[in-house]
Amino acid sequence: QVQLVESGGGLVQAGGSLRLSCAASGRTFSSYAMGWFRQAPGKEREFVAAINWSGGVTSCSDSVKGRFTISRDNAKNTVYLQMNSLKPEDTAAYYCAAVQTGYSSYSLFTRASRYDYWGQGTQVTVSS
Repeated sequence: QVQLVESGGGLVQAGGSLRLSCAASGRTFSSYAMGWFRQAPGKEREFVAAINWSGGVTSCSDSVKGRFTISRDNAKNTVYLQMNSLKPEDTAAYYCAAVQTGYSSYSLFTRASRYDYWGQGTQVTVSS
């Protein structure tokens, strides 16, 4: 089982940057594919970015492509979301998620239903 704790959220002006971190417990973190999702008030949770177990395969939603970058450090049991050129519409609670895929998989997932473990979320607010 994996426990996930997000950090790094806050209030930032439009055009600014933030780096979110998601620290995972457990000795098998490196065998998990990871994802970032976000949810704004009154809206459904939406996919932001995902990364496979090794970090060699990544995917981002069209709405953040070119501005956000997902990465991971398996030695530190941590996945990151670097967010640049932030816009007011990026305002949301951001959640990281994990699903075990093993070490031979290129898999990553964009659907929330594929993930088994979720963090509590960190709030990102972008002012105009």
